Amino acid sequence: MQLGPTPALHATAHVERSTLGRYTEVGARTSLIETTMGDYSYISPDGDVIYSTIGKFCSIAASVRINPGNHPQWRASQSHFTYRASKYFDGEADEAEFFDWRRSTPCAIGHDVWIGHGVTVLAGVSIGTGAIIGSGAVVAKDVGPYEIAVGVAAKTVKRRFPVVIADRLMALSWWDWDHEQLRHALPDFRALSIEAFLEKYEG
Repeated sequence: MQLGPTPALHATAHVERSTLGRYTEVGARTSLIETTMGDYSYISPDGDVIYSTIGKFCSIAASVRINPGNHPQWRASQSHFTYRASKYFDGEADEAEFFDWRRSTPCAIGHDVWIGHGVTVLAGVSIGTGAIIGSGAVVAKDVGPYEIAVGVAAKTVKRRFPVVIADRLMALSWWDWDHEQLRHALPDFRALSIEAFLEKYEG
């Protein structure tokens, strides 16, 4: 299936109060709630994302959870019945304040981020542009731009590029190029070293 300006949603995907950019794709059985996903990003099957911002050109593998639910652990009970009361009691409303609290800890994913299979990104975490999160990681703390983080709990183990190269990429901001610029540069994305790519397109 060729992607285009209209987001491609699998028939079994659930997208609610979300904004999706051009050339985006949402896989089977994936749920996106109150989330923004930028141009050219995709999320594979069985994902679950809520209250999050995802940048452009992100590659999100299957079975990824971003901002999974928190419970009110400070109460006498942390059970659903206290905040999803309408499911349990006739005439009772769900607790708006609880869901406002959940919205107050969004996740933020930068541009060109690769999130591996089965990753969980906990509430309030930011993942910087160009980062890689290894499969199965549980990300409880922020990950910086162009860092590679793995494990439970996830820790940065190396950088994709030295800081000076990462800074130059951030300044170049190729993810803001228009569709024709991207197509024109496609051979260079494929063939040039990172240093040669930067030298060609900087300035």
